[in-house]
Amino acid sequence: MRKPTTIERLFLDFDGFFAGVEEQARPRLRGKPIGVTPFETNTGTCVIAANQAAKTRGVKTGMSVTEARRVCPSIELVPQSPDLYERAHRKLCLLVEQEIPIDVICSIDEMCCRLEPKDIANPQALSDRIKARIKANIGDYITCSIGMAPNLQLAKIAAEMDKPNGFTVLHPQDLPGRLLGLQISDFPGIGSGMKTRLIDANITTVEDLWNTQPKHLRALWGNVTGERFWYALHGYEIQAEHTQRAMFGHGRVLPPDWRDFDNAFNAARLLTIKAARRLRRESFLANTFGLWLRLKDDRWSGDMHIGAANDDQAAIRALTTLWQKAQSELPQTARIKRFYVALYHLQPAAAEQFDMFTKNDAQRKKWASVSTAIDELNQRNAKTLVSMGPWTPPPGGYAGGKIAFGRVPDMEDFW
Repeated sequence: MRKPTTIERLFLDFDGFFAGVEEQARPRLRGKPIGVTPFETNTGTCVIAANQAAKTRGVKTGMSVTEARRVCPSIELVPQSPDLYERAHRKLCLLVEQEIPIDVICSIDEMCCRLEPKDIANPQALSDRIKARIKANIGDYITCSIGMAPNLQLAKIAAEMDKPNGFTVLHPQDLPGRLLGLQISDFPGIGSGMKTRLIDANITTVEDLWNTQPKHLRALWGNVTGERFWYALHGYEIQAEHTQRAMFGHGRVLPPDWRDFDNAFNAARLLTIKAARRLRRESFLANTFGLWLRLKDDRWSGDMHIGAANDDQAAIRALTTLWQKAQSELPQTARIKRFYVALYHLQPAAAEQFDMFTKNDAQRKKWASVSTAIDELNQRNAKTLVSMGPWTPPPGGYAGGKIAFGRVPDMEDFW
């Protein structure tokens, strides 16, 4: 394990990215408090992103539309435009690349770069160049906060220390230094549950966290992640663990008039096909299909073995079976606020083997061929020209291409 003697990483975090893109793209919104919502409605939903003007007036991510209007009567609520955010992301990446190579795309609004010697010598100049290039080529309303440090975790923390449009450098020789002024919950990887564990172990401040031992944090986390956290916090370069994709899924908050079983099923069927498409694009097979329903005062979930499949028919058949089961167990008047569908227990498509639990293997292969043919036709036309069943997205559109906080959506997600 190596401990850098200077800064080596740059972390760039776009400030209020989704709301900032809306403000930049739509002149009528500029200078106003903005809240981005999943769909166009005055009730029954929440704010999923807010710009700085809205945040300073008390609007927070996850706040209900009703509460947002109460704390900020002048807020402009706009429905999400995920395709617009995806295009902005790609353009911003090209601009950043003109100043420094991007090492890792962490999410649609975060990226990490390895610093070169000339930039280590003058980090402020690099930050100024990146910000100036974005302003000159995009405009004034998409800004970024930049942190530089010995490793990615500390650079991410640094980027959060001066927002919006800030710049912070954490040199190895200055640690823990400015970290001591933070709260333990300010660190990536410490959510509410982990914060409670730390407090129960009498670790209540950053100084306590700094002075503990790596094995102690490993015990509190319950795995090696805690030990890795300690070394990253102390400035060591931690090699990122290789991760494997666990599932392909989509979820949706439904507008009030789509919360009955019939409309909710139509939305779930559409997103099930979207998930199966992504599964095929990435050359995986799934062995299990899962369905999760969130009601006002209740929840329901179930899963079903589908036997190393990635075709639309297998996924829809599993959805239909689970949906009928949910409908038989829940009140007929139940209102489904949110659902999530997923294909998981994955294996590479190249490693396909005969599944003894799947009946009629030849029929399954025929359906796989049908799905592949549909994909090829849609790909040539860059839209959903053919689908299994009607293709009517719920209000708000962008089914399968919604705001993606943890991944950069593919253009195919918007078809």
